[in-house]
Amino acid sequence: MAAKGASGQHYAPTSSLTKTVVQPGEFRFAATHLDHGHIYGQANGLLEAGATLKWVYDSDPGRLKTFLDTYKETGVRVAERLEDILEDDEIGLVASAAVPSERGPLGCRVMEAGKDYFTDKCPFTTLEQLAQARQVAATTDRKYMVYYSERLHVESAAYAETLIRDGAIGEIVHLSIMGPHRLGAANQPEWFFRKAQYGGILTDICSHQVDQFLQYTGSTEGDVLHARVDNYGNPAYPELEDFGEAIFKLSNGASCHSRVDWFTPDGLPSWGDGRSFIVGTKGYMEIRKYIDVGRDAIGNRIYLVDQQKETVIDCEGKVGYPFFGEFILDCLNRTEKAMTQAHAFKTAELSLKAQAMADARRKG
Repeated sequence: MAAKGASGQHYAPTSSLTKTVVQPGEFRFAATHLDHGHIYGQANGLLEAGATLKWVYDSDPGRLKTFLDTYKETGVRVAERLEDILEDDEIGLVASAAVPSERGPLGCRVMEAGKDYFTDKCPFTTLEQLAQARQVAATTDRKYMVYYSERLHVESAAYAETLIRDGAIGEIVHLSIMGPHRLGAANQPEWFFRKAQYGGILTDICSHQVDQFLQYTGSTEGDVLHARVDNYGNPAYPELEDFGEAIFKLSNGASCHSRVDWFTPDGLPSWGDGRSFIVGTKGYMEIRKYIDVGRDAIGNRIYLVDQQKETVIDCEGKVGYPFFGEFILDCLNRTEKAMTQAHAFKTAELSLKAQAMADARRKG
């Protein structure tokens, strides 16, 4: 659990249940551009699945020292230039948490160098960046994968996928997912408050929800029906959007609502009370991801109601994070079991389109 007052940027869980899928040195990766703390979640997951961390690169000495102190037992080496990583034939994957507006161009450089790319969400800040990455991924046959941590690094969210796939609540009719975050403005970097650099709250946080909408329903397409953003409580940061919502309709017919905000109060002993409500034709479930308010500061619970009974499922420490091992094997075998490239890009596309609709609404 994060300390009171901490933000979601420090969310980097670990699990002893993650299966090692490769031997030491069999799959080497590098970490670059440590602008967002999610790089630690990305690195943790890859290391637990057996990957070898060879290089780290960043222009900021403070961020670099913190990373080296965290992973000193791995023997990771400091790259003087990004090119040292891109020119190393032993590196199969580059993990990065750059400033959001820089993630797309960086990913294209990585793929053009013959490496797979694993970026923090949001993966792009413009539809033009997405179009370029789609083209480069297609021509290089490299992966542009995204760390949608709200599903990939949350045990209850991962187990919900299994329940849905096994028909626990029938066909999905509606999903409502909430992603509240603590702002922690004093500890945020300058780029966090610049719209051109962070892309907007729907581009950013809402991409988590779109990932879940598509994955849980098995949908491959969708339309944005409604979207809006605003700044309700932070006039000192005029470019910040502290609230956003969007409604989608997916190719399977399900409707989906996303609510995201930066209003988690300091009284909550977690950085956010993320929840998902999923209605099916044979039941419904609620996922309490990071905290079960008033009951348990850990969270990771699923409340399931079907045709026979109601059930509380405790997922903490029981599911692990299977994505990372599957992703490593996808990189080695050129498969798509962890996440398809089409899914990663479609998630980004829908969140970007929602942001564009919200921006037009606000200007109008």
